[in-house]
Amino acid sequence: MTDTPGTASPAPAIHRLSPLPSQTELSDDDIAALYLEGAGDPWLRVNFVTSVDGAATHQGLSGGLSNDVDSRVFEILRRLCDVVLVGAGTVRAEGYGAMRVDATSARLRSGAGMTAHPVFAIVSAGLDLDPRSSIFQDAPERPIVLTTELSRPEARDALGEVADVVVCGRERVVAERGLAVLHERGLTRIHCEGGPHLFADLIAARAVDELCLTVSPRLEGGTSSRIATGAAPIVPLGLRLAHTLAGDDTLLLRYVRG
Repeated sequence: MTDTPGTASPAPAIHRLSPLPSQTELSDDDIAALYLEGAGDPWLRVNFVTSVDGAATHQGLSGGLSNDVDSRVFEILRRLCDVVLVGAGTVRAEGYGAMRVDATSARLRSGAGMTAHPVFAIVSAGLDLDPRSSIFQDAPERPIVLTTELSRPEARDALGEVADVVVCGRERVVAERGLAVLHERGLTRIHCEGGPHLFADLIAARAVDELCLTVSPRLEGGTSSRIATGAAPIVPLGLRLAHTLAGDDTLLLRYVRG
């Protein structure tokens, strides 16, 4: 069956499997309530998708593993946050544009006293970012760029025209300093979308409150990286499974700090 021109495709059905199975499909409001359950303020949520065999990307892109079920929850999670935090490598690889949510999310955010769209915060040690890109030129909220003392002064000046550029370390962006910058601006509900090196830094800093992991029903093989690569904590960070959702053959796992 094909969609009628000019009409939106129906949202993919999502059900809760645990802790108690849902008897009916979940609405967007139901899903949002599940992800708000137990979340504090401040709160750092990290969101990733992976294949069943643990690949973090398909042909080099995490977006290649996503599907309609993942995209539905992805949009809802952006609806709930003050700021979306992403590493510059992921921004470039995944082709990010200006940080905007859809019209429904913008309306609900405004009704809840939030900005219509989240702030976009980018972690970039070397400032290999184009101030003329849509990320900055079309931004509904002024972006924030977290960088290092060793980044090029001319790049800091150029980006400073279109974003708040903040130094958070000498050779690398120190996760704790970057999070403090966001908190100082009242951006306490943080939604991090990667990439793997930023996630590893946040784990090492013991700053992660929640991991939302979509398990895409496919086997990738190959040499794809993990969702976290690099730094590690002295003691592993324990998590507990808060809920499991499913749509078609896709699993949506929500883990919170134990």
